[in-house]
Amino acid sequence: MTTDLQSAHRFYGAVLGWQFRSASLGEEFSVALHDGEPVAGIGALAPNFQVPVAWAAYFAVPDADDAAARIRERGATVAVGPLKLGPGRAALAADPDGATFGFWEGQTLSWSVGTGHAPAILELRTRDAFAAAIFYAEVFDWASEKPGGCQVTYEHDQVIVHDGKHVVAVLRGGAVEAAPDPRVRPQWHVHFRVPDVPAVTEAAVDAGGTVTPVTATRDGTGSQAMVRDPDGGLFTVTGPGPPD
Repeated sequence: MTTDLQSAHRFYGAVLGWQFRSASLGEEFSVALHDGEPVAGIGALAPNFQVPVAWAAYFAVPDADDAAARIRERGATVAVGPLKLGPGRAALAADPDGATFGFWEGQTLSWSVGTGHAPAILELRTRDAFAAAIFYAEVFDWASEKPGGCQVTYEHDQVIVHDGKHVVAVLRGGAVEAAPDPRVRPQWHVHFRVPDVPAVTEAAVDAGGTVTPVTATRDGTGSQAMVRDPDGGLFTVTGPGPPD
């Protein structure tokens, strides 16, 4: 979500090479394309819509009202919705530690996180990864035998979520309560795969964004950096090869 859709188009077009087309959700929404394939959605915030500029992870659900009820039953917050948006219904919520996420009832894209042009991975940085995993598993039926369920494992103080073929999300603990740095507050991060992390961070600065230094990924085989767009949206880019 952004305050200026056209400015977002210019930034992400210059930095990530995306093209854009109109979305079925209305004229204030657009679909970002990479090589003609959908990769993300961008929406313009209405002036009275009290939601921060941010990238949000959305999870598909069969019933938005049921998901909202599960969230509230566990002491978390449904901030907006469920509202009808185009062919489906959407809502924004916050987990018990304040990390914002969305959920969507309706048709979804055919890709899966971690493959092709889809986001490389979803990462939750939170205080207690195990507690967060229990919350999301109960809300979204992770670690269940139901169709669409995910496999969840706990490894080295982090929770790994698999879709049966590859990792789609990682929940990591250790964020500091009320930390002034938004990079360490409980928050979902979207990682986009790029061919050259240093080139992308340079392009981001040229386009008016800010970046963190390029660092090695946790497994040491790749590079990553955090980027903040001119409107405040925070995301991570990851690519092959260790940093120079």
